[in-house]
Amino acid sequence: MSTETSIRESRGSGLSSGVLKVLETVDRVGNKLPHPFWIFVWLAAIVAVLSAVLSALDVSSTNPADGKTVEVQNLLSFDGVQMVFGDAITNFVTFPPLGLIIVVALGVSIADASGLLPALMRGMLARVSPRYVTFTIALTAMVAQIASDAAFAVMIPLAMIAYRAVGRSPIIGAVVAYVSVGGASSIGLLPSGSDAVFAGISTAAAHTIDPSYSVSPLSNYYFSATSSLVLAVSITVVVELIVAKRVAALEAEEPSVDGEPLPSMGLEKEERRGLIAAGVGALVFFAAVVLAVLPAGSPLRGEAGSILDSPLMDNMAVFMMLFFAVVGICYGVVKGSITSAGDIPGLMATGVRELVPVMVLFFAASQFLAYFKWTNIGQVLSIEGAGLLDSMGASPVLIFIAAVLLISCMNLLLTSGSAMYAFVAPVLIPMLMLLDIAPETTQAMFRVADAPTNSLTPMSPYFVMALGFMRRYRPSAGIGTLMSLVLPIALVNLVVWLTLFIVWYLLGLPLGPGVNA
Repeated sequence: MSTETSIRESRGSGLSSGVLKVLETVDRVGNKLPHPFWIFVWLAAIVAVLSAVLSALDVSSTNPADGKTVEVQNLLSFDGVQMVFGDAITNFVTFPPLGLIIVVALGVSIADASGLLPALMRGMLARVSPRYVTFTIALTAMVAQIASDAAFAVMIPLAMIAYRAVGRSPIIGAVVAYVSVGGASSIGLLPSGSDAVFAGISTAAAHTIDPSYSVSPLSNYYFSATSSLVLAVSITVVVELIVAKRVAALEAEEPSVDGEPLPSMGLEKEERRGLIAAGVGALVFFAAVVLAVLPAGSPLRGEAGSILDSPLMDNMAVFMMLFFAVVGICYGVVKGSITSAGDIPGLMATGVRELVPVMVLFFAASQFLAYFKWTNIGQVLSIEGAGLLDSMGASPVLIFIAAVLLISCMNLLLTSGSAMYAFVAPVLIPMLMLLDIAPETTQAMFRVADAPTNSLTPMSPYFVMALGFMRRYRPSAGIGTLMSLVLPIALVNLVVWLTLFIVWYLLGLPLGPGVNA
């Protein structure tokens, strides 16, 4: 079915005609956008031409951090062309998010391919009380983000099963799972690969101002974990007060059909034993790390015995990989999905293969960021932008609100969180660093801006996936149907999450281990 047909079918969903026209415009414009890879290629070309123009005009700024003059360099000059071709491989292999996400994926893929993550999700939802089904699914879906984009394929059908099991509409389950994975992405009670990606991009951007600055994958952990609980409550309230009534009205107009049978959510005996083994493995792993860090002269400690500024915290991605590998192996051995040591490299390779599209995107993004940094355009923009905001007397809170609203609107067209962050971080992070706002704070602000509108845009492939699951039970469901159910959740989540972030910042609470807002 074409997009236009889906939109026409959804006109009876109750969504206002004005909003539908906006959605149709977003859909039409967004469909004309190229793959993010080509967006970064175009941006690199724009940087090249702009650098030549600005260099010819002798554009420069004075860095208030060290008093040095920063001049725009011409990328189309002799030295610039040498850098473009001579540093292409170096730009890619030294791109901070690349190594981080691959290392974390090596461990996560073992936990996923062995069956641990799917079994864990099913186990968390198997015995859900009807009273807490929405909250449990929302929170579980945020934990499921460990599995990256696969969380959509796992959680949406599981949530539909859970709702049907308690006598409620599976359509509500599909909406809750879709919004909780996509509309609250990059947060959860457990660290995930996105933490490593964001930390790498933040580190690269911060080097514009401070070459020694490093952002840890756990730099936003306290804020992220708290956000997952707050948003789970927010989603629950909106679903029960608005979305459930909207679904009931839809089903009163046109009853749902039985649809295709969904898989069982029960756990087999071997899976339960495997989960117990994984839990024991997790406890042993944490105990081993604690015992290794306890001695004052531990190699995992930093100078003067510091734990916060130490190899342990600086290399958290490695420990995340080891943790997921340990629990995945424990589960797989007991479950029987891992029968020999030779199975493990194959499971690790599975996760890396799934990263190939990300690696292709990272190649283009890494070149663009390298050009942006070499030309000094980003640094000049940051210095001038910071000076303008300082002269205007704009408070950090107003800056945060404006940035969140801008990124939220941009996100309707560019749905990849890592691509969007790679685009905005090189300007936002240095600019706000000059205003004494830490990169970790800017990174947390981006999470708030990026996630809620993820679930709103038809440009996301997972929007189509969620709609496909819904159509099993309501064949006439179209883009407007799903939008009408997601819109109130997304808007409330944006307001609630932004409010939480501002309060967090004003109170000066730590965003993560050793990182204050």
